[in-house]
Amino acid sequence: MDRRNFIRLSSLGTLITGSGIAASCVYKNANSEGENFADIAVIGGTPAGIMAAIAAARMGSKVILTEYHSHLGGMTTSGLGKSDIENKEAIAGLFKEFTEKVLQYYTGKYGENSKEVLLCKEGYYYEPSVAELVFNQMIAEEKNIKVLFNYQIEEAEMKSEKISRLRFKDRTSGDTRFLKAEVFVDATYEGDVFALAGAVYRLGREGKEEFNEAHAGHIFFDFNEKAFLEGGSGEEDSRLPAYTYRLCMTDDPANSYVLTEPPHGYDRNNYVEYFNDLKDGRLSAPKVFKEGHGYYSDHFDTMVRVFSFTEIPNRKYDVNINPRPLGFPFVGENYAYPETDWAARERIFKRHRELTLGLIYFVQNDPEIPEEHRNLAMKYHLPKDEFTDNEHFPWQLYIREARRLKGMYTLTENDVTLREDAQRTTVFEDTIITGEFPIDSFPVSKVPSKDNKVLEGYIGMYEISPYQIPYRILVPEKVLGLIVPVAASTTHVAYSTVRMEPLWMGIGQVAGIAAHMSRELQVEIKDVPVLELQNILIKNHQILTYFKDIDRADKAFDAVQFWGTKGFFDSYLARTQEHLSTEDCKLWLGIFEEITNNPEITIDAELNNNGQVVSISVLQKTLQTMNKSDGKNLQPESWLYEKRALKSNVLRGEACMAMYQLYQETELAKDKNT
Repeated sequence: MDRRNFIRLSSLGTLITGSGIAASCVYKNANSEGENFADIAVIGGTPAGIMAAIAAARMGSKVILTEYHSHLGGMTTSGLGKSDIENKEAIAGLFKEFTEKVLQYYTGKYGENSKEVLLCKEGYYYEPSVAELVFNQMIAEEKNIKVLFNYQIEEAEMKSEKISRLRFKDRTSGDTRFLKAEVFVDATYEGDVFALAGAVYRLGREGKEEFNEAHAGHIFFDFNEKAFLEGGSGEEDSRLPAYTYRLCMTDDPANSYVLTEPPHGYDRNNYVEYFNDLKDGRLSAPKVFKEGHGYYSDHFDTMVRVFSFTEIPNRKYDVNINPRPLGFPFVGENYAYPETDWAARERIFKRHRELTLGLIYFVQNDPEIPEEHRNLAMKYHLPKDEFTDNEHFPWQLYIREARRLKGMYTLTENDVTLREDAQRTTVFEDTIITGEFPIDSFPVSKVPSKDNKVLEGYIGMYEISPYQIPYRILVPEKVLGLIVPVAASTTHVAYSTVRMEPLWMGIGQVAGIAAHMSRELQVEIKDVPVLELQNILIKNHQILTYFKDIDRADKAFDAVQFWGTKGFFDSYLARTQEHLSTEDCKLWLGIFEEITNNPEITIDAELNNNGQVVSISVLQKTLQTMNKSDGKNLQPESWLYEKRALKSNVLRGEACMAMYQLYQETELAKDKNT
């Protein structure tokens, strides 16, 4: 196997097994000075923050979860009604549990064969209110979680490079509040906690030369042809992809909240460039039609195409603002957002809200727009039964990218795309989840390409292969007691695929488990034992390694997931039912020897004869030479798909199971000896 694409661990500490030193659980209400105590504090009620809190609570930690708004769920409950996932087999864990509960809701309320169940697409599509209901139910089921709403983070107090406590403003009362914990999770979209704690971070776009990324820096990219356009310099800058609000709209007249007058701050001049888009065909059909991507033929070549509609249950739609027209008015409105204070952020929220409502009003009412277009637009309105305490408008601005941590590893475009003649993306020994969504960056500046095809910085759905994400991108370089699942350590280009809520839910689950392990084992976040973390994630149905040819019904599924992070496989095919070659067997044994730090494996003489395939008996005799294990529990019946003669050829999946079982035995033996 070509191992150039295999990244080993660095600076992640040594393996720790067993239960370690259990810290006492602490969970107290605010004292007279407004100070709350918890084992773990999760800042940010985003989907990642929710899953981090749930994962840690289920492990036994007492958790406080804070949220700036008065609602949980971030974008998932604020209009992003379809899960941004292309390959449903790539992300599971708590995200899959969420989708299952969504499906249960629609099935229970409307019936298994109802239109609503069909439109929820196995729980991956949902109304905002349903997503919030499910999140609230999941939180309520965990007695170890306390939620603090309307908590505005203001300061991080430090002691010896470690957060000692955080200071908040209670937005309801105006009072100052403090929060102490053993471990903190920064689940904010903005990276506010790590910034206040003094961690190093990135903001804006890297230049093409910094990491040798093809799509980095100043760029013009043809989203139809997936090709570079003339004029891109590749230079770095501090600009950010545009923010918008993600709308929920309905075509049900009885549930429609109609804008009968221009919203505050309305100026039609913000939108008149769309007339050129309509005239020049930039509001036409896409070159490639993909189901679920917001394409409706009735909208093509009309002004309604400034939006992208995806149908969700109950006559509602997830409505994105189409970033492809040159008239897209939101670019640049967010440049100051990450680094400014909360008062200025509120003004930015207001400005984006006004631009969004103004766009709806413009398309529905502007007399210059053809009447048939206006009539079509007037079919869609904000739903009365969504966001009922916010004038039916989402509360969360879509923060597509803000600060990004500079962690112990930086994930780049080269890690999430296939290199040269490689058959899979970079393999990381400390992988904690699989990512899969295309690279997708909204426009970064209002400058159009020379051929007027696209705005600068837009990289629309550039398809990539499933990739592995290493634990190290969640770990700050210096700040201790903090893990970062959202604004993680990536380049701008890599962030453009990582920044999807389903993946963030999975990474949040990792962060919650790692935070619990950190406090239970009394080690720093950077020293959390990754092998043990991976085992826990596998047991919690996380996907560490994506394969095209295996599913959870395969008895070897867990073992293959684990060894897929260690370099056993050089492609997306596990080939579990094929015979194990001597070449692969020796490679696998070498990797096994390395991660268990056991140089005393005696390779059976028959294996050294370089036969083409390996028998069950030869593999068993070789593995039983491990001096840390007596091999009593390594009988073939426990790792074969079916019982057969020992002289039979061993299958690849069976070898993975045998080595995984022995690995677990070996580490347990080490734990007993220590």
